[in-house]
Amino acid sequence: MGKFRREPRRKCSLAPGKSNLMLLRNWLEIDYLRGVDLDDPRTTVLRRRAIRENTFLSQIYDDWYGRIVASIPSGPGGVVELGSGAGFLRERLPGLITTETFHLDGMSLIVDGRRMPFTDGALKAVAMTNVLHHIPEVRQFFTEVTRVVRPGGVVSMIEPWVSDWSRFIYARLHHEPFDPTADSWEFASVGPLSSANGALPWIIFGRDRIQFEQEFREWHVVRITPFMPLAYLLSGGVSMRQLMPAWSYRAVRGFETALTPVMSHLAMFAHVVMVKRADAYAD
Repeated sequence: MGKFRREPRRKCSLAPGKSNLMLLRNWLEIDYLRGVDLDDPRTTVLRRRAIRENTFLSQIYDDWYGRIVASIPSGPGGVVELGSGAGFLRERLPGLITTETFHLDGMSLIVDGRRMPFTDGALKAVAMTNVLHHIPEVRQFFTEVTRVVRPGGVVSMIEPWVSDWSRFIYARLHHEPFDPTADSWEFASVGPLSSANGALPWIIFGRDRIQFEQEFREWHVVRITPFMPLAYLLSGGVSMRQLMPAWSYRAVRGFETALTPVMSHLAMFAHVVMVKRADAYAD
């Protein structure tokens, strides 16, 4: 793939408060991930390393994977994970078909979620962790999962969520585009990871949920669980240094659980589960 390209630094004029936040973010960045090209497959390998080395963050992923595994139905059909590259769901789910949109060691298949190489009704579940908000033509994805998932099967995903708190954090401290005001579900396709709208899951399943249910009547959204206002932030995520020791994870999650009554105002993520209706093929 040639020399590992790093993105050039961009000069910009920022308000003092935002400038200070950017300085803080730059100081916290992991050295080997500073300025890397998000769309280079080697960046995904480095992020896999970051998750493994960050013992607080790896517990977050284990928590997310537990939620996903618990939502997968029994019975016939395969289970596919889209965007598996940096994670380790396969360790929790033997037989999982792991995929990426580019060649990467350890992946079962190269798969674009808008055009999947599976026969009609072949799958009982599609699992995703921080993937939906990177799909530029998301309606094509929903049409495709309608084809490949059997009646009674699920799509189970962990995605960013919009709340009063997350609007502040994602707009100021996160590298991905985040636009809750976007009129369209679609956005420009630049690259598999650089293309994004972090607010897209909330736009579809929160703001525009009625529209989603009208367009994709084959699906029933059975669960939207907003959660985790602090833990991911304190972990440093996949590009910044670990801010909390591993032993503090359970205490942080316990504190977050106590915030459940006001979670709609604080959540940074949500677990969304939708089930394909048993009569999906009925006229």
